[in-house]
Parts: sequence; C-alpha cells; structure tokens
Amino acid sequence: MHAAGRTALGDRVVELAAGLETELVAIRRDIHAHPEVSRTETRTTALVADRLRAAGLAPRLLPGTGLVCDIGEVDEAADGGPRGRVALRADIDALPVQDRCELPWSSVTPGVAHACGHDVHTAVVLGAGLVLAALDGRGLLPRPVRLVFQPAEEVQPGGSLDVIAAGGLDGVDEIYAVHCDPKVDAGQIGTRIGPITSASDEVSVTVTSPGGHTSRPHLTGDVVYALGQVITQVPAVLGRRLDPRSGVNLTWGAVHAGSAHNAIPSTGTVRGTLRCLDVRAWEFAGQVLHDAVEQVVAPYEVEVTVNHTRGVPPVENDEAATGALEAAARDVLGPASVLLTEQSLGGEDFAWYLTKVPGAMARLGTRTPGGRSYDIHQGDLRVDESAIGAGVRLLARVALG
Repeated sequence: MHAAGRTALGDRVVELAAGLETELVAIRRDIHAHPEVSRTETRTTALVADRLRAAGLAPRLLPGTGLVCDIGEVDEAADGGPRGRVALRADIDALPVQDRCELPWSSVTPGVAHACGHDVHTAVVLGAGLVLAALDGRGLLPRPVRLVFQPAEEVQPGGSLDVIAAGGLDGVDEIYAVHCDPKVDAGQIGTRIGPITSASDEVSVTVTSPGGHTSRPHLTGDVVYALGQVITQVPAVLGRRLDPRSGVNLTWGAVHAGSAHNAIPSTGTVRGTLRCLDVRAWEFAGQVLHDAVEQVVAPYEVEVTVNHTRGVPPVENDEAATGALEAAARDVLGPASVLLTEQSLGGEDFAWYLTKVPGAMARLGTRTPGGRSYDIHQGDLRVDESAIGAGVRLLARVALG
C-alpha cells in the first residue's frame, strides 16, 4: 500500500514497526527455541519483561507466570468521563509436541514446541507495545493501553481466567488479539463478526458392571457393548436435540475397556470433546449429554458416570470491534488485506475475556504467498516471519482507535 493511502497515524505506526522487525524476528526465534508448556513459562515471561523495562515501561508480573503492562495514563474523555484502556493479548505457552520444523531456531527442549504460533503472538504484542510506547513518548497516544501476556492457553481451565482473577482486565474497555492462520497469506488477516471459534469441553463416560465371560453376556452388564452404543448413539442424539445451526459436535478421542478377548470387563471409559459455536446451545448441551448417555445405556444393566468439564465458551467477536480491526488492517496493511474467515471448532480461551468486555480476534496470515499451507498443533509448523511485522502494525493501529 502506498503511504499516501494511509492515515497520519498509520504512517507513524508503519515507520516505527519497520524499525523493530529485525529485533522482533530474533525474539520470536529465541522464544521458539526455548518453548515452555502451560504455567511453566518463566523464561518467556522474564524475556518479555526485560524488553519492556528497557523501553521504560513497568510490567507487572502475574502470580505464577505471565505479565501485564500499562502504557499511557487514563485521561478524561471529551465528555468528561474516564476513557478506559484498550488491551492487547498474547498467549505465551507452548505445546507438548516434538518440534519438526528443522530450522536453526528449532526447539532445544525435547517434546515441547511452539506448534500453535504463540511465539509469533508474543512477538506481535511485544512489538505493538513498543510502537505504542514510542508514540506515548511523543504525546501521540490517544488512549491508554494494556499489554496482556497470558500463560496457559493450551490447558483447561485456561490462563485467561487467572489473568481476570488477578485484575488483568480491571479498567479495560475493549480487548484485541491475533491468532496465527497458516492457511492465509502473510500480510492478510481473516475476520468474522460473531462466533469465530467454538466452545470446547472435555467429556468422559465410564461404564461399570460385575463383568463376566463372553459366553454368558446375559448374566452381566456388557460394558463393551454399552460403550459402543454411547460412542455411536450419543452424538446422534445431540444432533437431534440441539439446533443444528449451533454447530454442536461430539467427537470421541479415546476408548479403553478390557484386556482379554473372552472376558467382559467390569469397567470401560470413552473420552472426547464437546464443541459448539453457539453459547446458548453450549449452556444447554451439558444436560442433553447427561440425559442421552443415561437413556442409551439403560437397557444394558450397567452403571454409568458422566464427567463433563466446561472448557471455554465460543470466541464471539463484537461487531464494532471487528470493524475496528478491519479498518486498522486496511490502513496499515492495505485495502485488500481483510478476508472473511471460516468458523473453527477449535477452542480458544480468549473467549473468557469477551464475556467481560467487548473485543475481537483476527486470524493473522502466516503462509508465504504461493507457499505451502501448514496446520497448527503440528510439529512441522513453519511461519512466514513477515507476519510478525504485519501483526504489530495491525494491533498497534487498532489500539490507537
């Protein structure tokens, strides 16, 4: 995009971000090489905190790991009321996945990798904060900003709840984030009003009986057969009891029962995930799940226990906040930089922030134009590092309003 097509604020953001790109790429590579799983992100927290202090800022460490950092002072708005902060959030944890990217900055920690792009998110929000701090030093920051470097996004309950409990959203009026999307070209973003990700819950069903010989199934509760009915019938019941437009999906990932071909075991368990794009259907789905399991196994004279652990609600992007992200992208990334993104049944604990304040998440393109599409949560994930600069420009610009 030619500079003449940008606003004056956009020009300043682009100029300041360009001066940080080399450093931010190096920081991202450092974080990628030293990944830390959820709630152990001490090195990453220290690295970010040290860089913010070097910029003259005063980060506040959260209990355990993670930090928040304020830029600018809360001032009186034109109408006489206080103007709250806008927050920018990054998640800083890695996954228990073997790194297979085969690059010089591959993980040095066996079995741990930034396979979801949180190293990129961290570099992006750090860079946006440094740009905004420079603008604040010039008296050009129109509203205060809070940077949130959140631990433990990849586990449930997620670290966003820890941030909220520690006061990380106090005084915040709106919040923004990006998430790597290796199916979108670097320099572009994907947005959507409303649900962009899914609710994600953990489900386990345990069936028990006295057990017995496979030649006499009529004398005991057949645990394996009952589990088979749960596996096949319960997802179908949910599909008929809940609005199909809500995107409800129950998928099993593990089943364990027995150890001998000729013995009916006394216990068996199936585990999976329940996902839903509509928060109202999500609130109702748990009771439907319990009822369906009990009704499905009722004929088989077994005992059943259903454990349904609430995970995260859907990320529901606010309409005005989504519009602000799109306007920011067109200003600093170009008029063709905004795409309509698909809905995902993946879970993302940024959703908990959006239950407290309005905001939006954008998908940040990380694919080299014309290059291969990778998938997140895979050890071979590679990103086009020009996405870091694009993300910095986007979040710094949207924070300026």
